[in-house]
Amino acid sequence: MRSFRSIALRRAAALIAVTGAAAAAVLASAAQTRAPLSAASGEPSSEAQFLKENAAAMNKMMADMEIKPTGDIDADFTAMMIPHHQGAIDMAIAELRYGKNEQLRRIAQEIIVGQQQEIVAMRLALGQPLPAPAPAPTQVSPSDQSPPITAHHQQSEHGVLSAPASMQSK
Repeated sequence: MRSFRSIALRRAAALIAVTGAAAAAVLASAAQTRAPLSAASGEPSSEAQFLKENAAAMNKMMADMEIKPTGDIDADFTAMMIPHHQGAIDMAIAELRYGKNEQLRRIAQEIIVGQQQEIVAMRLALGQPLPAPAPAPTQVSPSDQSPPITAHHQQSEHGVLSAPASMQSK
């Protein structure tokens, strides 16, 4: 008979793997959704947008970390650390949206994956339910996505997809 600990560890490993896969999808989407900016349009600069999003993330994190002690050190620890980790995720998403340094963008991606995994591990350690999956704010909505590849698209000898001849410009 399997011990409770081994079952819990297997469940945690599976959930962390799922979280990692979901995070990879978020990161791939975030890499494609940088906000287009135009100085002539009068829209806020990317720096102003970044600072606004970062300040909102910090304010939310600090407010959510303020807890009333329960007498359960472990529960109090996670009640403060989960919002702290979520704040790091939110700030990393802002870096992916507006940052240009590829090394820092990669670090931001690692922060998102790592912090999500730690949130899952903390919840599991206390037997707390995991939140329902939700799209990240950097994901493209279904209406914004390209149409799916269908049988109408053709694959060249080099593996490159092209539109059927009837759809190509002449």
